[in-house]
Amino acid sequence: MREILGRRRRLLSRRGDSGPELISAALTFATQWQWPVLPGVAADPQGRSRCGCPDPECTVPGAHPFDPGLLAATTDARMVRWWWSNRPAAPIVLATGGKAPCAVSLPALPAARALDALDRLGIRLGPVVAAPARWSILVKPYSMEQLGELLCAKDFVPGSLRFHGEGGYLALPPSRTGQGEVRWERAPLPGSASPWVPDVEAVVDAVVEALTRTGVSAPEM
Repeated sequence: MREILGRRRRLLSRRGDSGPELISAALTFATQWQWPVLPGVAADPQGRSRCGCPDPECTVPGAHPFDPGLLAATTDARMVRWWWSNRPAAPIVLATGGKAPCAVSLPALPAARALDALDRLGIRLGPVVAAPARWSILVKPYSMEQLGELLCAKDFVPGSLRFHGEGGYLALPPSRTGQGEVRWERAPLPGSASPWVPDVEAVVDAVVEALTRTGVSAPEM
């Protein structure tokens, strides 16, 4: 099994010429921002919309950890260089929570409308990651207890909201997954310091308010 996985990993690393850009981004996240990262499984080279993992029904093709697993995420520059030297096309996966940012995500179309509404309300946001199907707003780390209290206090929370907290993960730009390109909708400001991100309370309050006010439909996806 190990030999088969190794052969698949080599196949996955051959496609595309984004290696230098990916390794540079991964090193920035890990060493400058102290965000623990690891390589994602990548898409199946025989069918870009499928995942390279053994699960034929994978719902996040190419955008999740597999070998190594999530617990291997690190900020060590040597490990990051070794991973992407051997797998130059692998997506960059952030292990959310701990000292790294968490995220709140929702489907792309209502997310775009919600961001417009938040701008009109004067709500300050940090980086926003845009994948073809969903956008993710990065937030400060939070505990499950904190999130539970926040959601319980709401009369209504859109079912399409997802929360990437401790033990979760998120593909970061400039990755390419089975669903397409991952990019910055709101890019971090240039510089070596870790980007500022808002509290989860501010984001959830503002997103729920924006979706409610604008009548935006946010179907579960």
